[in-house]
Amino acid sequence: MSYDRYVAICKPMHYPTIMTWKVCVQLAAGSWASGILVSVVDATFTLRLPYRGSNSIAHFFCEAPALLILATTDARISEMAIFLVGVVILLMPVSLILVSYGHIIVTVVRMKSAAGRLKAFSTCGSHLIVVILFYGSAIVTYMTPKSSKELKTLVSVFYTMVTPMLNPLIYSLRNKDVKGALRKVTTRNLPCRLGVCHWQ
Repeated sequence: MSYDRYVAICKPMHYPTIMTWKVCVQLAAGSWASGILVSVVDATFTLRLPYRGSNSIAHFFCEAPALLILATTDARISEMAIFLVGVVILLMPVSLILVSYGHIIVTVVRMKSAAGRLKAFSTCGSHLIVVILFYGSAIVTYMTPKSSKELKTLVSVFYTMVTPMLNPLIYSLRNKDVKGALRKVTTRNLPCRLGVCHWQ
């Protein structure tokens, strides 16, 4: 998404030739492949450890860092593997996203039209907020082994619940039809006669 925004704002004349169907499929396939890689590594290094005794975790869902605490043997190798995958899957993408937004900000600041600047910032601002919430919370959970369990549990709420809840809200409210329907619902007149209100 950030690459799409980068091309649309920084190279608008070349957008149709750069963002082809093939490029979109490759970007989507890369996202799916990286997700599968993370799942396989997390599952492999978490499930190979022996677990005995208490099976309750101080978390609201089962994820690798929370499960490693219950292992009955030394889990340092698994923690290191999960950390290294976090570097590849979290730090690299967020770095590329922030670099692309750096280019976008420089391009937008150079725009002569105030309306164009406002439109570009509003288009990119919502995506950047979601990216920061998602990646920031995931980095704290997966890449700071010394942070407290309570902090990790609280922070993981952001990338598992808050960000997915914000996505449809942020992106659908940019749609003119959705805005129109929302405005229609919120500005409906309710004429009340004799204490009885009727929807119009």
